[in-house]
Amino acid sequence: MRNSWKPLALAGVVAASVLALLPVGASASTTAGTAGTTGTSGSKPVTVKPTVVLVHGAWADASGWSDVTARLQAKGYPVVAPPNLLRSLDEDSDYLKSFLSTISGPIVLVGHSYGGAVITNAATGNANVKSLVYISAYAPDQGETIAQAGALAGGDNSVLVSHLIQRAYPNSTGAVDTTVDPAWFPKLFAADAPLSKTKLMATQQRPLSSAAFTDKTGVPAWKSITSYYLVSLDDKTIPPVAEKAMAARAAKGRTVEIHSSHAAMVAHPDAVTNLILRAARS
Repeated sequence: MRNSWKPLALAGVVAASVLALLPVGASASTTAGTAGTTGTSGSKPVTVKPTVVLVHGAWADASGWSDVTARLQAKGYPVVAPPNLLRSLDEDSDYLKSFLSTISGPIVLVGHSYGGAVITNAATGNANVKSLVYISAYAPDQGETIAQAGALAGGDNSVLVSHLIQRAYPNSTGAVDTTVDPAWFPKLFAADAPLSKTKLMATQQRPLSSAAFTDKTGVPAWKSITSYYLVSLDDKTIPPVAEKAMAARAAKGRTVEIHSSHAAMVAHPDAVTNLILRAARS
């Protein structure tokens, strides 16, 4: 016990040294609390780049975003591409909502295909989500299913539906898993991407539960969050006329139209990246 004063004395010296380095009126706790937030560096404002969250759609996985991710990271943007469960619109949206709650700071939320319906539901009420970006995606209105959204303006995707393969899913309540016939996948999903790549994508499809086609959308996030839309004019998965109709009501003029298959982020990563950057900088 005779030497117990030494650590206490040393701690006091360290604390006094730290306090001496702080500006007048500052404290260690308030200084630490400013780290990583938007503020100023001298007289110049410090801008925090938003985190770009990329949500894949049906019959795909996050690897479809690889080329876009590389381009965004080269520009200094933090990027995450979480898995989309593909079980039902309600379940998938709840999962993404929970995932987004772990991200601090501004978010640009991007959805492809069915992923668009998921971000439409998951972002509602999240003040951190500053922009939504739809890439060849569903942007359903309240009470709408993705099947109804795909039929807007006379949209017809019966060719796709006729080439879906159904498989039983254990413990489901009447739902089945769906995938696209691999022989038809390149033509229906990514006709303008390299055939070697689309054949590989066809073998690695993640199935979409049929329950996702019938779940109704809640209050759509695009009614309160600035949204952007890329229409794929050569899409064989979501009818382009339906994409245009969804873009007109959700993006309100912030729309880009390109000649692309459904998998625009694979076939045209530059165009997709440019639209995301536009949303991130606005």
